Amino acid sequence: MRRLCAVMLTLQAVVTLLAIPVAISVAHADATTAGAVGGVLAVAGLLIAGLLRYRWAYIAGTVLQVLVIATGFVVPVMFFLGVIFGALWVASIWVGRRVEGAHPR
Repeated sequence: MRRLCAVMLTLQAVVTLLAIPVAISVAHADATTAGAVGGVLAVAGLLIAGLLRYRWAYIAGTVLQVLVIATGFVVPVMFFLGVIFGALWVASIWVGRRVEGAHPR
C-alpha cells in the first residue's frame, strides 16, 4: 500500500508543479503566490510520500488532497484534477489494503 500511495503522491506533485505556469498565464495569478503555493503543495506531497511508513502520513495525504482540490478556486481545472487524484488516493489505499490482506495460496 505504501508504494502505491507514494507513487500517486509523486505524480500529484508533478501535476501540481505543472499547474504553476497555468495559474500565472491563464488565471493571471501572482507569480510569487502561485509559485509558493504550488511549490509548497508539491514538496508536501513528496515529503508525505516519504513518510508513509507512519499512519498519520495517510491522514496528511488526505488533507493534501483537499488542499489540491482547493487550488481550483484559482485554476478551475484543478477542481477536476484534484478530484481525480483524490479518487486515485482513495483507490490506492483501498487496493493496497486488499493486496496486503490477501494471503498467498
